[in-house]
Amino acid sequence: MQITKILKSLDYALLCVVGLILVVSFFVLESATVTASAKYGVNFVLRQIAWTVVSILVFFAVLYVDYSRFAKYGKFIYGLNLSLLLATLVLGTERSISLGPVSFQPAEIVKILLILGLAQFLVPRVGKLNTFKEMFPVFLYVIIPFLLILKQPDLGTGLVYIAIMLGMLLVAGAPPGKLLLLIVGGLGAVSLAIFGHLTWGWWLPLKPYQLNRLIVFIDPMIDPRDAGWNIIQSKIAIGSGGFWGKGWGLGSQNVNNFLPEQWTDFIFCVLAEEFGFVGALLLLCLFFYLIYRGIIIAREAKDIYGTLLAMGVITMFAFHILQNIGMTMGIMPITGIPLPFVSYGGSSLVANMAALGLLMNVYVYHEERIMF
Repeated sequence: MQITKILKSLDYALLCVVGLILVVSFFVLESATVTASAKYGVNFVLRQIAWTVVSILVFFAVLYVDYSRFAKYGKFIYGLNLSLLLATLVLGTERSISLGPVSFQPAEIVKILLILGLAQFLVPRVGKLNTFKEMFPVFLYVIIPFLLILKQPDLGTGLVYIAIMLGMLLVAGAPPGKLLLLIVGGLGAVSLAIFGHLTWGWWLPLKPYQLNRLIVFIDPMIDPRDAGWNIIQSKIAIGSGGFWGKGWGLGSQNVNNFLPEQWTDFIFCVLAEEFGFVGALLLLCLFFYLIYRGIIIAREAKDIYGTLLAMGVITMFAFHILQNIGMTMGIMPITGIPLPFVSYGGSSLVANMAALGLLMNVYVYHEERIMF
């Protein structure tokens, strides 16, 4: 009976939108991986479909348990969060941990754990975050996993953690002006650190390729054949798509492998080149609806814990979308984070579906929709 009530209470419009995004992903992946499939002897689309099945099971597993129960295990969740990141440093290779034939990236799962744990951490502090001193425990809560993820190194995912923190702080009552000041101050400190490194050799916790990505963001032509290559080629691909696109499987930048890893971080370029402005706009509209519905769900949640969870998920999705699409257009630095539900990758897809399950959980267990 409980499962029946849950199924009747789902937001099917939101599920249909995510389903459409997944269908778009399969079509674009089929085109983006033609050469790679032949080279590696792997059908990437079939693999992604298999991961989609797994991720749907994860979605329903997260959905089944009333989200309010997670609040009881905040400390355990935070401990599991740090344990996964430490295990990656000790046992992992290239940010992944292998379990037999299957490998996964713990950093993707940690995003969900961070949202769950931070929401519980913030509940007693709601309305009491008016100064930086009052916000400091929250900064400390997030900075530890941030430093661990930076050690892997994975700057992109680390920035997602920061974005989640800022979004949830805003909902918890932190003054927008102080959060804006924090963002501006952080960007200023990073700029000063990079300038100091280039001028006086200051130490930076970044790998050379990460530093180069930040430098060529300002001017890709500084190193057009190496560090600036990705930005230049992605902008060419997006621009060459025009209004209607070149057609499915006919994108020259994609087919001729000018785009780097076009089935993961730069998959939006393939979409824009082959389906043009119209195809890119349609995908953005689907993403807009996802964010819009998430905000509505957060506003209608039965308690502040649910609101914080929903906004944590929406902040994560929004930052991923902004950062991924922005970096392909040259308006954001390249950080290597995937486009939700579109980029190839099992760990990312499972994490995104778990996040969607958490968001739907807040919707379903609204006290006016379902009673047990």
